Amino acid sequence: MAGREREREERAQPERGRRKFTPRRKRCVLCIDGIDVVDYKQVGFLRNFLTTRGKIKPRHKTGTCGKHQRRLAVAIKRARHLALLPYTAEHIRRYQ
Repeated sequence: MAGREREREERAQPERGRRKFTPRRKRCVLCIDGIDVVDYKQVGFLRNFLTTRGKIKPRHKTGTCGKHQRRLAVAIKRARHLALLPYTAEHIRRYQ
């Protein structure tokens, strides 16, 4: 019985000197840089917020705040409408 009690104690307490990993909260890149207006003509910047399939990345992946996520979505949709950004990935369009 003493062996089982010792195992429980070891599992309950993390080793001394080691801390559990706590991920840092992602900060909004646009707020940090002081960018207020998201321009649809900055295609290279907008590509950072798209997946490889052409979808808009969600907030919890990019770390943007709600205000800037909405502005990013509008800018990406405008760039898509003007054919500056693709609606879908090229390898998907090729075979359909």
